[in-house]
Amino acid sequence: MFFFILFALLCAKLKGYRIKPILKAYSLYPFVVIQVLYLFLQVNVFLGNYNYIKYASIFKSVYLYTLILPLFVYKLYKSSLYGSAFIIIGTILNRFVMHQNGGKMPVFASLSKFTGYYNESAILTLDNIHIIGDDTTKYKFLTDFIDVGYSVLSIGDLFIHSFAFIVIYNVIKAINNSLDYTIDIRKENLYGDT
Repeated sequence: MFFFILFALLCAKLKGYRIKPILKAYSLYPFVVIQVLYLFLQVNVFLGNYNYIKYASIFKSVYLYTLILPLFVYKLYKSSLYGSAFIIIGTILNRFVMHQNGGKMPVFASLSKFTGYYNESAILTLDNIHIIGDDTTKYKFLTDFIDVGYSVLSIGDLFIHSFAFIVIYNVIKAINNSLDYTIDIRKENLYGDT
């Protein structure tokens, strides 16, 4: 989800880390490719083409799997444990609310109705996971109600997608820490300090 990536970049910038070196983080390239494909899916939904919606769950899984590579490349094992805990918490929350609502995730769209992203008839015919939320919905605070205009998320989804924030932020931090170390070595060599 783009929001979490932008938030990670913003937090890293506020902490004083350089963002540009992340372009050389080749282990993030598969993640970027999946983001571009996911953007393609989102654009198609906005245009009313729901042929690719059946692949959304695959994108979600691959999206998370592509973040494993940078964890190993930059040895972010502690971060991976935190991120995994967030994924487990988010999955438990989503499964719980779905179990309470007949195995389906109720959706309460608001902003997405105005942007054109949300289409009630598509949910009723094409989507086998989501249903339209109503007064009979149980645990509404755990359903998909956080509407950002191009997606409707649940609290569980926020936990799951925070994994991307954790990985991106920590990759930027790791790259910057390695750059700072090499810059310090060069300065010492230039000035004759050993």
